[in-house]
Amino acid sequence: MAIALLGDQEFVVLDDLATTFGLTVQESLGAITVSYKGRTIVLTPEQSLASVSGRLISLPAPPSRSGRRWLVPVEFISRALGPVYDARLELRKPSRLLLVGDVRVPRIAVRYDALTASSARLTVDATPAANSTVTQDNQRLTIKFDVDALDLPNPPLAPQGPQSLVQDVRALDQMSLSVDLGPRFAGFRSATQPVDTTMRLTIDLLAAQPTETAPSTPTAPQPPSPPELPPAFGMPVSPIRTIAIDAGHGGDDEGARGAQGMKEKDLTLAVARRAKGIIEARLGIRVLLTRDDDRNVPIDERTAIANNNKADLFLSLHVNASLRRSTTGASIFYAAFDKSSPPAEAPGGVERLPTFGGGLRDIEMVPWDLAQTRHVDQSTAFANMLREHLASRVPLAPRAVDSAALRVLESANMPAVLVELGYLTNGDQEKLLAGDSFQTTFVQALYEAIVRFRDALAAGGPQ
Repeated sequence: MAIALLGDQEFVVLDDLATTFGLTVQESLGAITVSYKGRTIVLTPEQSLASVSGRLISLPAPPSRSGRRWLVPVEFISRALGPVYDARLELRKPSRLLLVGDVRVPRIAVRYDALTASSARLTVDATPAANSTVTQDNQRLTIKFDVDALDLPNPPLAPQGPQSLVQDVRALDQMSLSVDLGPRFAGFRSATQPVDTTMRLTIDLLAAQPTETAPSTPTAPQPPSPPELPPAFGMPVSPIRTIAIDAGHGGDDEGARGAQGMKEKDLTLAVARRAKGIIEARLGIRVLLTRDDDRNVPIDERTAIANNNKADLFLSLHVNASLRRSTTGASIFYAAFDKSSPPAEAPGGVERLPTFGGGLRDIEMVPWDLAQTRHVDQSTAFANMLREHLASRVPLAPRAVDSAALRVLESANMPAVLVELGYLTNGDQEKLLAGDSFQTTFVQALYEAIVRFRDALAAGGPQ
């Protein structure tokens, strides 16, 4: 169906809808009546209200006449025709799709992140959730979805640089994506994970390692060594299986803001995404982000995500601000509690509850706002480890590790710290924080601290 643009509003010809959906259109007494199997829609010129089987609905604009034809806003399809039609109608204006019936057409979002000089990650989200398979054919990956069609942005992915491990992502057919790989590509691994109503496919990509050749007597050519795979392959079970990373602020809560326009909410999300990619690729453990887009997540919900997913470590990322523009340096905080709080050994009580199989079981009840008390020692130990790995790499505040009564930490039922990456109100540090070099350095230090903390836990400490 042809779309006409009147002002900033999109319209469709009513006669075209009648032909497509088997409608009857009549005009009399100043009204337009649209009928379908005894159900009626009544439109009035110059009125944005319509009657659908006796119920009033609102349209973004009234019907408009063009010669002998009537035009109606495209929203007429979902708001007016949808309630009286036999099959489900779903209008997707951004992609100009009209879905009729129970068809599976997920929206696809593609993101490419360079993690290190030799690794990258391609993230493909399908909403509503849809399963997919990944196959390789020379320098191309094919992602085939178990769907009827795909709702894709155009283009699916912005053009990447010549050194990128992914050159292009495009539609191969109605149900498949083609990923064109760069000349440095050497191997990949893929995994899927449900995230709310989305199925997330992550493809970790590896670059070929350069080989050194020394002058010598010519010998028979040797096959190239296989690319080094992330340590996740074949690693023993780790005492840290899930990490929750909280990108502070988001949505209408921008947090701190620098003179050059850098926003805290954007910086924390960028670092959180980079940390997730590095940790998952190298350690093979699960990393949850409390938010993976620009939205506001309530403080208690951030901690609840970590608790409900049984995270073994919680890290909240923030950026500081100060009235003194010379103030600089990163800080790491662990939770502080008032001396009147119950001791860490018994923050709650024990309650005897019935079990499904009969009998009773003692359940330790921990007050929500005191869950962190039992983990403060381990949180302090991890904070100090992180400080040691950050030292001499990134600017640190004079008191780099400290305790504070922070709500986002006090309810975490696992070791937890909050990191202030630096000060956006310091012009030099704003430029530093926004750069790839700082973010890569910070994430590398975080990775090393996590490995050290993991090994300490495996050895029976830190206590």
